[in-house]
Amino acid sequence: MAEKMTDEEWRAFVLDGTRTGKLSTVRADGSPHVAPVWFLMDGDELVFNTGKNTAKGRNLARDGRVALCVDDDRPPFHFVVLNGRARLSEDLAEVRLWATRIAARYMGEDRAEEYGARNGVPGELLVRVSIDKVLAMRDVAA
Repeated sequence: MAEKMTDEEWRAFVLDGTRTGKLSTVRADGSPHVAPVWFLMDGDELVFNTGKNTAKGRNLARDGRVALCVDDDRPPFHFVVLNGRARLSEDLAEVRLWATRIAARYMGEDRAEEYGARNGVPGELLVRVSIDKVLAMRDVAA
């Protein structure tokens, strides 16, 4: 039987290993756009970066509402859905700092600076999402 995760459990779950998030943003016509993202948590905020001129970047600049799903696709199956509002920053020092931290999670410490330099450039955005709602379930198929 599925059970709700505690605050501590869902935070550990979303930051475990290199799980990507499936980010949903709102297109201009109101339809959803979903794309995978690398991310970290900074306290109670979700943090990721994206290009200013990508579908995600354009959508977020127009409408900051987001949902992010992180899941484990192996039995007994677990998932977390985070909903919130995004704030965008083009501050290059901040973009590069977080791009490097995020890269360390997904590419390892030895390649973090390389990816931070690649992703911490003009035209990239730092996105911070204030989380308004959490749905976190474990053992969905138990």
